[in-house]
Parts: sequence; structure tokens; C-alpha cells
Amino acid sequence: MPQNKVQVPRISDAVAASLERRVLEGSLKPGDRLPPERELALEFGVSRPSLREAIQKLASKGMLQSRQGGGTYVTDRLESTFSDPWRDMIGSHPNLHEDLLEFRRMLEGQAAEWAAERATEADLQRIDQSFETLKDTFDADDLERRSSADIAFHQAIGEASHNALIGHLSSALLRLMHDNIRLNLGELQGIPAAGSLLKSQHAAIHDAIRDRKPQAARSAAETHIDFVRETLAQSLRSAARRETAARRLNTDFLPSTTS
Repeated sequence: MPQNKVQVPRISDAVAASLERRVLEGSLKPGDRLPPERELALEFGVSRPSLREAIQKLASKGMLQSRQGGGTYVTDRLESTFSDPWRDMIGSHPNLHEDLLEFRRMLEGQAAEWAAERATEADLQRIDQSFETLKDTFDADDLERRSSADIAFHQAIGEASHNALIGHLSSALLRLMHDNIRLNLGELQGIPAAGSLLKSQHAAIHDAIRDRKPQAARSAAETHIDFVRETLAQSLRSAARRETAARRLNTDFLPSTTS
């Protein structure tokens, strides 16, 4: 009787799987350029034709892209497929901002909890570095820098959760909300003590993860989003009242149309 043959995986399939895993775990991020072919071939211990075949497999999936002028880069396909359709809808439906914050509360609370449980020493170093960068931005009047540092801090926590979906969903959501986060920070700048409260909230998240306290980390992340939601809601209500009052004032000084 014929024996069932053991299926030996092709070398290019094994290399493609390894590169794909790096993209999924965030070791290779959107926009990153792959090392030169010769270096990668040596790292994997394979021939350059096998490496090229592996890269082509991932390019056909839309995960890698060769650019004119040389170089192969990681695409943002895993994140853009989530964020692109929502970006247009958020612009047309402002009420979705509240839904985004609600979803962010759930996602970042879980990410912080798992980061406190699962973060490696390398993860903690990245969180420390991003937190120090974020702290520095509180002393500067640069909203773009502050929002980028805020995103980097929360993304480092998302990746430290060691859940591929949370890592990529967090990245997509934060990129989607980049402009919104910058506008939020601009609104919060005009509120007394908001800056010091935001700083202490981020410190509470950082410290709970560092101290390996999962529930405290979740609570700190949720408290932070709750503060942002409520403070922004109050700010918007105040702005609406000011606009209404201004319209009434202008109406009072319009010439009367009655005799």
C-alpha cells in the first residue's frame, strides 16, 4: 500500500510565515523598510531566490510593497481596511466621536490590563520611553507633538498586551483619531487644571502597568477616557451656550421691523 508522504513546507513558505508573524506582532510596522535582501537571506539562512519568492507571496497579499527606486516596505493594509471607511463617516457624522471614545475606553482598558500581566522587560522599556516623551510635551505648547506622543504611549501599551488584534486595532483607531485627539487636546488646553490631570492620569496608567497591577491599569485607562469624554462634553455644551447667547445679543440690536 502507498505510504502517505510527509508534506515538507517549502522554504519560501516558512520565510513568508516568519515575516508575516513580524508584521502581525508589530515588529515590522506600516512604512518600515525591509533590510536588504542579502542581510535577510543571511538571517534566515536561505538563498536569495527563496527569499524573493517569500516576499512576493506577501506582496500578493498586499502586506508588502516594492517601491520605485528600491526597497520593499510594509503596507498599512491591516489597519487601513478598518480605518479608511470610518474616516469619511466620522467627518459626516460628528455623533460618532462619542462612539469612538466609548470603543476606545473598552479597547484601552483591556490593553492596559493585559499589558500589566504580559509585558516583557523590552515592552516596559518602550512604555517608559514613550511616557517620558509624553511628559515632556506637557511643558510645551505644541499640540501636534503632544498628540503624536499621546498616540505613541497608548500604542506601546496596545502592543505590550501581546494580542495581535488589540495591537493592530489600537493602531488603526489611534491613527483614525489623530486629528480628533489633537482637537481634543486643544479644547482641553482651555480648561483649568486639565493639563495636570491628564499628566497624572497617564502616570497612573504607566505606574499600574509597571507595578504589574492589571485591574488598577484597566481602571486608570478607563478613568482617563471617562475624564476626556466628560470634559469635552462640558466644553462643547459651554461653547453651544456661548454661541446661543451671542446670537441672542446680536438679535437684540437688530432694527425693529414693526411700526
